[in-house]
Amino acid sequence: MSQQKHYRQVFQKRSKAHFFLKPLKFLILTFLLVSSFFLFLLALIFIFYAKDLPRPEKFVDKPFTESTKIYDRSGKTILYEFYGEEKRMVIPLDQIPDNLKKAVIVAEDANFYHHFGIDFRGIGRALLADLKLREPVQGGSTISQQLIRSSFLTQEKTLKRKVREIILTLELERRYPKDQILEWYLNQIPFGSNAYGVETASEIYLQKSVTEVSLAEAATLAAIIRSPTYLSPYGEHRAELLARKDYILDRMAKEGYLSQGEADAAKKEEIKFSQLSQPIKAPHFVMYVRDYLIQKYGESYLREKGLKIYTSLDWALQQMAEKVVKEGAERNQAYRAYNASLVAIDPRTGEILAMVGSKDFFGDPLPKGCSPGENCFFDPQFNAAVGQGRQPGSAFKPFVYATAFEKGYNDKTIVVDEPTCWQNWCPQNYDLTFRGPVTLRAALAQSLNVPSVKVLDSLAGYNDSIKTAQECGITTLTDPSAYGLSIVLGGAEVKLLDMVSGYGVFATGGVRSPAISILKIVDNQGKIIEESTISPKRVVNEEVANLITDILSDNNARAPIFGYNSPLYFENIKVAAKTGTTQSYKDGWILGYTPSLVAGVWAGNNNGTPMQKEPGVVVAAPIWRSFMEKALFRN
Repeated sequence: MSQQKHYRQVFQKRSKAHFFLKPLKFLILTFLLVSSFFLFLLALIFIFYAKDLPRPEKFVDKPFTESTKIYDRSGKTILYEFYGEEKRMVIPLDQIPDNLKKAVIVAEDANFYHHFGIDFRGIGRALLADLKLREPVQGGSTISQQLIRSSFLTQEKTLKRKVREIILTLELERRYPKDQILEWYLNQIPFGSNAYGVETASEIYLQKSVTEVSLAEAATLAAIIRSPTYLSPYGEHRAELLARKDYILDRMAKEGYLSQGEADAAKKEEIKFSQLSQPIKAPHFVMYVRDYLIQKYGESYLREKGLKIYTSLDWALQQMAEKVVKEGAERNQAYRAYNASLVAIDPRTGEILAMVGSKDFFGDPLPKGCSPGENCFFDPQFNAAVGQGRQPGSAFKPFVYATAFEKGYNDKTIVVDEPTCWQNWCPQNYDLTFRGPVTLRAALAQSLNVPSVKVLDSLAGYNDSIKTAQECGITTLTDPSAYGLSIVLGGAEVKLLDMVSGYGVFATGGVRSPAISILKIVDNQGKIIEESTISPKRVVNEEVANLITDILSDNNARAPIFGYNSPLYFENIKVAAKTGTTQSYKDGWILGYTPSLVAGVWAGNNNGTPMQKEPGVVVAAPIWRSFMEKALFRN
């Protein structure tokens, strides 16, 4: 009996085990079948996409691309062309300096020799960096992926394209050794300015063969790869290019390719870039437009899609502007002012008609050998119209007076021009004299400082005046607590384009149209993918804006300071104008307008070195006057 019980218990245990094993076997079998199916599917996808892997020699052939062209407003003048013709000189890997190869590897793919084409660790680091910065700035693509993408694939962000990229990358790595892939990469990748490959980039930017580049120059070329257009040596971001160069040198030291001492010494080496050889018209304006395009569409899209960019630029006015700025800046050297900038807009639409960021985009900096932005009286490629903010002097006053007029005061309101101190600050008038009771018309027209501070403090109000300036388009007034009452005398930094746009509000009777540089963008199929829309907004009362215009064009009211025949006066045509001079004579300004044209000029030195003691009416107004004469009477 006990033996039968024993067999029964064994049978029950086996039955239970069989009960549990049966579904487990089913699950395992199902898993194997599904896995086999997906492996089979992946194999089919791999065969489908990998069957047409290009031959090695195709990596140095010219791939088909359509260039993007930037036009003036008429569509007849090409200002610039993205990648109109690829320039490439192929060079064997053994002739490329080791420093350049190592710089590129640490910059673009530190694990290049240790992965099979896809670097999951690199992707993870890039994702973490992007999450930390809250924007996609780090790339996780390997050198092999970049080579495949730039040579044979589009930049569209689709699953199909990414799958194809991965498969072709894996097949590329399977077929060819790392050194061969690196050689193709270094001869294929774009460097901007139509340069493809390290040899062409070195010839264009440094005027030497890549075999001759120094450690610092090698790191600079490697730095360009990340964003060839944005980090172009000829744009406004040269300082960022050089900062990335220094970062790469530090990475090379960290990876053991050189000592930290060698890296630090290379950081101090001056990089001498050649002049831009590609034809380019209105270069500062083009770079301004180009930055916008890159941020919105990306470099690769611009390179491949054959877009037509129709800008707001009036090429005839631009040529006038470039001529008068260069001539005026050369005259101003007598006053130790070596640079100047000009912007002109149509206030009715906000369209930028002319932009000159310096007296000569292709000139040599002064003194020679200075780094951009450091000790340079004249920095040719820095766009002074939209770059670093500068104090506008008395050119800021109309925003304060407009605020006072909005509150019910008028041009006949009286303030007393007398010695006055605010805490420990005792401003003076330009001529060091005081006039007693004066009207607001006289105070603004003659640019009297003490009455203007009183208008800000007692009539307009500090915060309300800043709000008026902001609504008129001044974008740099982000910290009202930092300026104080000196803001009415130009104590806060502004940008020339903002000031020109702000004065446009007075030109239109109080209506603001934000600055526009692009009219429309058309793709290679003729489809409009972007088109400007005029979005005017009233920000100042019409009577107030017209009163500001009337005061700024009142030649009799300003004559006691400026004289009756100053550069501000036009016979038989009403032109409003206001000058500005900063403390210590670091900057000279003038803003002036008619209902259809606003133009502003800044004159001074890029590094903020004071000029000879001459005001804006001497250093800036003659340039502005010459431009306005040509523009207003060109027909």
